Amino acid sequence: MTDMRLPLSELLDRIAARRDEIDAGRHVPRDLVADMKRAGIFRASTPKLFGGDALPPADFLRMVEAIATVDGSAAWVAAFGSANTYLAVLPVETQRIIYRDGPDQVFAGGLYPLQPARPAEGGWIVSGRWRFASGCMGADWIGVGIATGTADGGVPVTRMAVAPAAEVEIVENWDVVGMQGTGSHDTCVADKFYAEPWTCERGAASGIDEPLFRYPALSYQAQVHAVCNIGLARAALDILAGMAGGAKIMPGAAQLGDRGYFRTALARGEAEWRAARSFFYEMAEQAWDRLVAGDAPTVAEKTLLRLSATHAAHACAQVAQAAYRVAGIAAIHKSHRLQHIVRDTMVVTQHASLSEATFEDAGAILADREGKPGFP
Repeated sequence: MTDMRLPLSELLDRIAARRDEIDAGRHVPRDLVADMKRAGIFRASTPKLFGGDALPPADFLRMVEAIATVDGSAAWVAAFGSANTYLAVLPVETQRIIYRDGPDQVFAGGLYPLQPARPAEGGWIVSGRWRFASGCMGADWIGVGIATGTADGGVPVTRMAVAPAAEVEIVENWDVVGMQGTGSHDTCVADKFYAEPWTCERGAASGIDEPLFRYPALSYQAQVHAVCNIGLARAALDILAGMAGGAKIMPGAAQLGDRGYFRTALARGEAEWRAARSFFYEMAEQAWDRLVAGDAPTVAEKTLLRLSATHAAHACAQVAQAAYRVAGIAAIHKSHRLQHIVRDTMVVTQHASLSEATFEDAGAILADREGKPGFP
């Protein structure tokens, strides 16, 4: 892969021009994935050891946010430029093989439901089917979730097994009303052998001694999904503002921009968007600064990382829905962009890492209650 970078602004133009194609085809085409590679999306979380950028999370999140302003599905797929942090838990020699052709590697994986793995000499035999492998249609590598026994208390030992994408079957069954273009199909394998060095325990420490790979992994997962809603809500507000002087259907009716409820909704949306976004990036930058200084994020900081991501996802979905409500009759058409934006934002809030349970868990920690959970 050449190191001639594609400016992000040009990538945005290319995605915007093919938004309908992405939605109709149910995935981001491979040539657009190649453009994302050229823009640095998929080397953003590749270790510098292998020629990657290993960007501070906030820098990468702003890239995904920008993409979300033009298309939610493309942003969701771009968000998996963060997924190479998962690969960083694999043995370093395995990673050398993954990156031997360059740092711009696309990893995708539907890791659940966990499937049992049978021990075999030097590795594991795996059969099963997994859900929600977003971006798998353009991936170079695909991971699956396996259970390799049980730990204390009977909890399954969760591992990830990785293979070239060509060795994993994609079951094209993604049929949804939001984030339709993410290609989040099922994947499956039958009696496939995974050598031990191509598996790793989920949540284990990385052998890569770079700050990014000490950043809380599950918090980062929440952030890369939540930031899609930040970009989508920005687009919704811009579209709404652009409708202020639109044509009137009813004779004698005021233009939207002259109506009090419209102005109020637009102003409230702007304030709510800016507040949620500020909290979101404040915590990402604070955690990163601590890591660069050589310290681990505190429990309070990890709590606020997850809380800021979940709050951003839900608050920005509400901003988009409010924009739709005051946009008038034009927004009911399937072709109207606000339709796509609202549907996409609703999907983001359903992601497990951004569920309502996060608020309860964060509240328990903030209240310093007995038996409070932790955020890894």
